[in-house]
Amino acid sequence: MEAQKLEISDLLQLVSFKVGTEEFGVDILKVQEINRMLKITKVPNAPDFVEGVVNLRGRIIPVIDLRKRLSIESKVHDNKTRIVVVDILGNIVGFIVDEVNEVLRISKDIIENPPELVSQVDSDFITSVAKLEDRIIILLDLDNLLKKDEKEILQEIS
Repeated sequence: MEAQKLEISDLLQLVSFKVGTEEFGVDILKVQEINRMLKITKVPNAPDFVEGVVNLRGRIIPVIDLRKRLSIESKVHDNKTRIVVVDILGNIVGFIVDEVNEVLRISKDIIENPPELVSQVDSDFITSVAKLEDRIIILLDLDNLLKKDEKEILQEIS
């Protein structure tokens, strides 16, 4: 029983998704739900990466286009596009991603600090990189994805 507890604590559960050609992962504990695209209402004077807000079962949630936030060329949404609803330091926010891949359980010992030029993504947004056999997953730091003033703007929007 003791060995099993140790083994579980050495695992990290991630939700993996694609934005552009990159594969990203976030801690499953931060993810509240994953939705197909919903009708997004534009918000005047919002930062350019904020697509607008959605009504999710009576809650107004700001939605961020992760492509814009990460400075990745924009793309038309399709039937694989999803909104990943996450908790960022108590703020509930939706992120538009190109597609959600899977839930992964990975060992913490395959996680490394990211190399300097791991991708076209700002390194402030990256906590680490997971090296799987056939791919690399960039682990996003959701708490740093928004600056303090941007978090305040999103709170006002919702």
